[in-house]
Amino acid sequence: MTKNVLLVGESWITSETHFKGFDNFSSAHYHTGAEPFLDAVRGEEFDVTYMPSHEAVTDLPFDRAGLDRWDVILISDIGANSLLLPPDVFLRSERRPNRLKLLRDWTHDGGGLMMVGGYLTFQGIDGSGRWHRTPVEDALPVTCLPYDDRIEAPEGIVPEIAGDAAHPILEGVPGDWPFILGANEIVARDGAEVLVRLPEAEGGHPLLVTGEYGKGRSIAWASDMAPHWLPPEFLAWGGYRTIWLNMLRWLART
Repeated sequence: MTKNVLLVGESWITSETHFKGFDNFSSAHYHTGAEPFLDAVRGEEFDVTYMPSHEAVTDLPFDRAGLDRWDVILISDIGANSLLLPPDVFLRSERRPNRLKLLRDWTHDGGGLMMVGGYLTFQGIDGSGRWHRTPVEDALPVTCLPYDDRIEAPEGIVPEIAGDAAHPILEGVPGDWPFILGANEIVARDGAEVLVRLPEAEGGHPLLVTGEYGKGRSIAWASDMAPHWLPPEFLAWGGYRTIWLNMLRWLART
């Protein structure tokens, strides 16, 4: 049976000012980083809904019935403020349900939750992701640092298998992992399983962590799902599609 997956985040807008001698003009560009993931998991096994960051501010459901439409929810490179401060709250001072608590409770009752790393997930650049000490963090198999948690590695870091190589998430994944260019530093909770980590020379920090939360499951993947932390070599790697499908299957208990 097809499982329903929601990907939240992975989009941004850049604004530029161009100076040409005396004159200048501005331009804006809309970007998404979801396409490699969406292409990798496309098929009959999973029906994926993509909700970019600006849409999630208002469109992520405010009730459990809305969240219950999905078997798996991925939060990727979007800050907690986007879900805490919809326009009704921020602009009109009206009360609305706390969607971080809803996500926590949805996971506890059997949902599959995953947080994917980036500049605005876990704690992120300058601490702007702000997921530390939130209800969503309660449901994750890791805790976030209370400050900028980026590990920037312009020289490239090759991940290492740290846990059970026979774990369903690692089934069929080649052992020749490509390099990554960065990750968020996270701390595995007691009882969580660290499957992949950075080398000891790079701190040995967890990269892929799984855990149980109530009746549900959760995963923390501390790097990106696309550039810049995942370079083209990683996206072209034979294990890219396999590990994403395996993670979705594990979260959805298929």
